[in-house]
Amino acid sequence: MLLAATAATAAAAATAAVAASRQKRRRQRTERYAAAAFESLLKTLDANDPDTGSHARRVAFASVLLAQAAGLTPREQRSVERVALFHDIGKIHQALFDIVHDDGDLTDEERERIRTHPRRGAEVLMPLAAFDPALADGVLAHHEQWAGAGYPRGLRGTGIPVAARIVAICDTFDAITHTRRYRSGRSPADAATVIREGAGAQFDPELAALFLKPHVLRRIEANLLKRAAAESGSIAPRSLRHAERRGARPASDDERDVPDVSFRWRDGGPVQRAQDQRTRTPRE
Repeated sequence: MLLAATAATAAAAATAAVAASRQKRRRQRTERYAAAAFESLLKTLDANDPDTGSHARRVAFASVLLAQAAGLTPREQRSVERVALFHDIGKIHQALFDIVHDDGDLTDEERERIRTHPRRGAEVLMPLAAFDPALADGVLAHHEQWAGAGYPRGLRGTGIPVAARIVAICDTFDAITHTRRYRSGRSPADAATVIREGAGAQFDPELAALFLKPHVLRRIEANLLKRAAAESGSIAPRSLRHAERRGARPASDDERDVPDVSFRWRDGGPVQRAQDQRTRTPRE
């Protein structure tokens, strides 16, 4: 009797191990497919509008650094990263492309049409909700304002997704400090002043204060300078299969049902490779 029970227990354990192995392989395949989908979308953005693609990557660099400073988990940081990378994808819509690339002053009607880009971007990203349920909502909300004067839904305070609140600050910083066709870039100090004055009205006051801390701002400026030095044309991201990072909190049941997608989008130049080497988190 004891022998039979032992054999049954062993058989059950073996069956469970096989099922777990199959589930792991299915999850890995799903994450690879998701990474490929995001990379393809990013390449489409680059091909249609290299300026917007470069802007998105700069905003993503700064957003990830701010998310790290805010103590977000690695999984949450990757979610912020994706919102930053795709926050302006709605601008390559045919109805907006010519307006975005016109050097002249915008009419009131054109400004209203530009304000549709968060919703257009969210619509593009909605089919990827199975891979990142928060992505479309983060992109939709990146022009909302802390006091409720933003668009398209007039959200306020913590009702705005945290990824969108982070991206809003970094998007503003990059927009001010980089030259556009219609205006010259201004200094980081000018951008810091705009963010400081907008804290509590346009921006999350706690995140704005964190962004403006000297050690955070210096790190963001240094990384953007490195990116500018390494920038050499279009970027070809490479998929990375996700592995859990040491020190990350365990995923919740809801999170375990969603692929944790990681893919390479940074420049492949020597400066970036060195930076990746220094900041890569050990795998288990």
